Amino acid sequence: MRNDIADLRQDRGWSQSELARRLDVSRQTVNALERGRYDPSLPLAFRIAGLFGRPIEQIFHPDPD
Repeated sequence: MRNDIADLRQDRGWSQSELARRLDVSRQTVNALERGRYDPSLPLAFRIAGLFGRPIEQIFHPDPD
């Protein structure tokens, strides 16, 4: 799954550590999310969407294959 987390985070001027703190996850989790190496649980996806004020489907996108 692709996502726009890195762009949204950078638009706000947050570091990965700052985003991790706001989501109550590790910085390594944020890094894995941004690189597409980790798909979030549904509760985490809702927290991410709520934090950025966007619907989940505007942040997460299915892989084209």
